[in-house]
Amino acid sequence: MLKKEINVVILAAGKGTRMKSSYPKVLHKLGGKTILEHVIKIAKSIKPKKIILVYNNKEKTIESTINDASIEWIVQKEQKGTGDAILIASKNFSDDNDVVVLYGDMPCISIESIKKLFNSKKKSKISLLTARTKNPDGYGRVLKKNGKVIKIIEEQDANFHEKKIKEVYSGIFIANGKDLKRWLNKINNKNIKKEFYATDIIYFAHLEKSTIKTVQVLNYEEILGVNNKLQLSILEKIFQKKQINDLLLSGVTLKDPDHFILRGILKHGKNVEIDTGVILEGNIILGNNVKIGAGSVIKNSFIDNQTEIKEYTIIESVKIGKKCIIGPFAHLRPKTILDNQIHIGNFVEIKESTIKKESKIKHLSYFGNSEIGSQVNIGAGSITCNYDGVNKFKTIIGDNVLIGANTQLIAPIKIIKNATIAAGTTLTKDVDTPCLVYNNKEQKQKKNWIRPQKNIKKID
Repeated sequence: MLKKEINVVILAAGKGTRMKSSYPKVLHKLGGKTILEHVIKIAKSIKPKKIILVYNNKEKTIESTINDASIEWIVQKEQKGTGDAILIASKNFSDDNDVVVLYGDMPCISIESIKKLFNSKKKSKISLLTARTKNPDGYGRVLKKNGKVIKIIEEQDANFHEKKIKEVYSGIFIANGKDLKRWLNKINNKNIKKEFYATDIIYFAHLEKSTIKTVQVLNYEEILGVNNKLQLSILEKIFQKKQINDLLLSGVTLKDPDHFILRGILKHGKNVEIDTGVILEGNIILGNNVKIGAGSVIKNSFIDNQTEIKEYTIIESVKIGKKCIIGPFAHLRPKTILDNQIHIGNFVEIKESTIKKESKIKHLSYFGNSEIGSQVNIGAGSITCNYDGVNKFKTIIGDNVLIGANTQLIAPIKIIKNATIAAGTTLTKDVDTPCLVYNNKEQKQKKNWIRPQKNIKKID
């Protein structure tokens, strides 16, 4: 964005005690990602020379959770304030680079506002991202004299008249590395909290008669931070509303936008319809003319053209082909791959299985660790017994196999194509010839048996 190289500093060392949680504030989720991941995404969109992240050494889970080798991790051993945190980070950026400071608990800042900040820096020593609001409570106020910024006053240190100022400071700024280091070394902790405020650098810049510019964010909501679960819930609603608006404008039909949740990334084709109460998580790809029924939950999955997901179906890490019908009340678990024109019906659970085209499992069945051929029809209440308490075993079913209701397939087992397994059979041996298999006390085979065919009456 700028010819001069940029360093980004992200401050994420706060204790987050108001979250009343056993894990760090910045690792709480917003729209399916941690708050900190949203900030890192914005930082990377700037294309900086480096990203420096300051965190509390007591919160080691931050580094292990984010696990990003492109970030330089800096520990602030004692929480002495934002000024101290940036001073610690300053050892890792050069005098020649411009430095942008972001906050790990402000996930809604837009790249458009950052661009405005960058453009302002071309005409100033330091540029500040600010906002005007009717309710400035909780924010530092921007003090001006004759139209020029002279300092930022924190709310707890502001007097009655200063608290009436409506222009507030987000904490986000851009400045030259050399200037920033000089100002940081001048700040002290003579304030109510006994902390080193980063906001004090503005006053020292003013004393040097440096040009200080303010830039308004595009939307006040961008500078909302997270300090407690209530604020997090407010941001979640804002975040979801933005995603919903984007999807509607891109052509997705949401039948009940107020009761749809996207916690991840959705890529979609044309004529996608999503009913009420649907939750999408992770990376989702939906083809053309896909329909998703009410109450369904879909995670990290691909669903191809003209497939319908009926009501209250759960799908996780699954690939589904074209013209399939799934559900209602189906459960497709990870490592399941369905070919085209598959029908998975009521209360059917599939796990780690591949099913080829035009096969059907329509009622009350479980199939795990399976390879199922094409045009297979599996009756209600049938299951693969794939687990012996220690190991998992595979079931292989050939093309055009018919499996009757209430059958148990004791894996490992293989059924050749065109075989028929009678209702109520417990299958314990491979079927290697296309025959009818049934058992009462022991498994039997009926040779040269012909499966009944539908009577199709010709109309003259």
